[in-house]
Amino acid sequence: MDNTPIRDPMGGANQSGIRDHNERLVLSLIQRHGGLPSAEIARRSNLSAQTVSIIIRELEMDGLLARGEPIRGKVGKPSIPMTLRADGALSVGLNIGRKSIDLVLIDMSGTIRAQIKRTYAYPTPSALTAFLAENFERILSGLTTDERHRIAGIGVAEPFELWNWLNIVNAPTEEMLAWRDFDVAAAVADVTGLHVTIKNDATAACTAEHVFGRGREFADYAYFFIGSFIGGGVVLNDTVYAGRTGNAGAFGSIPVATGAGAQQLIHHASLYLLEKRLEASGFDPAAIWKPETDWSLFGQPLEDWLDHTARHLAMASVAVSSVIDFQAVLIDANCPDVVRKMIVERTRAALRSLDTQGIGEPAIAEAAIGRNARAIGAASLPIIERYLLAQPLFG
Repeated sequence: MDNTPIRDPMGGANQSGIRDHNERLVLSLIQRHGGLPSAEIARRSNLSAQTVSIIIRELEMDGLLARGEPIRGKVGKPSIPMTLRADGALSVGLNIGRKSIDLVLIDMSGTIRAQIKRTYAYPTPSALTAFLAENFERILSGLTTDERHRIAGIGVAEPFELWNWLNIVNAPTEEMLAWRDFDVAAAVADVTGLHVTIKNDATAACTAEHVFGRGREFADYAYFFIGSFIGGGVVLNDTVYAGRTGNAGAFGSIPVATGAGAQQLIHHASLYLLEKRLEASGFDPAAIWKPETDWSLFGQPLEDWLDHTARHLAMASVAVSSVIDFQAVLIDANCPDVVRKMIVERTRAALRSLDTQGIGEPAIAEAAIGRNARAIGAASLPIIERYLLAQPLFG
């Protein structure tokens, strides 16, 4: 057996009574690394070949695994990689944003099977329940009875303290404060009849990137997501770390130095600032929330926003890297991919002008999931909860 150390922080045991853990371990390894033959699964998991064989057989019978094409070597029998069956599990995701609400149906590979989106001036509890009541059955309408039985649940992504920063989004105080006493989980469960899992929206986006995107390339990284307000997530030891209150990675609150003194990053790298620039230049600011909009038409207001955002993202990247020695900083945004690429390139350039003495300068990398990261991340929560390993090893 090859005794080369493997980076995977997951490990299994053969004792009886932990079959569920070991099944999750096998599914997590395949999800993380793609198709793996049983011998490789045994090597990475520290499980016996016989135990792995039994688990694979049971997961195949449950419709969660499928056999790939045989891989023939120079000697011996061909190895058969085991892969996740995309339709082995389905899940619904609900993203409650400050400017829009999204409902998605994804499969085990993170592919969106159906999506419904609605924009609004500001969110209210009544708008949420009405949207869900109108569209929940619609998003499931193409499923067979068997596929409906494979729905793991519904995940919800919502901003931490949705009622904050009312003066910035110009939302009526009374309606927004209604969120304080509104039980989102109970309302969603009442409409859907599904098990509900809730997570901060930026952490959910980070989860999508880690499970289905470029996050698999790094063990430790900081993640920024630029929406109406900027937020983020933290990944340590290959695990999305939610923190004591579920709000780890609240990078919008990082103080950044400006000519007028220190202000929070949220006031220097958020889409509401682009809205203001567009409105001052005669553009319809609501255009940025429409997926079909060509942002190149925004001209100089967009250019100015990109430079300002990149400069302050670079400052924030240095700040977070001085606390944890991250391998990388991943950047995503609710914008076209070409705009996200410009944000990343300008952030890299801005980082070169900063004093990074005393820290390991992080790699600034472009995330892969994009505008739907929060909704996909929300939908991934029930799949993780039901089928994968998610408990951090450090606490």
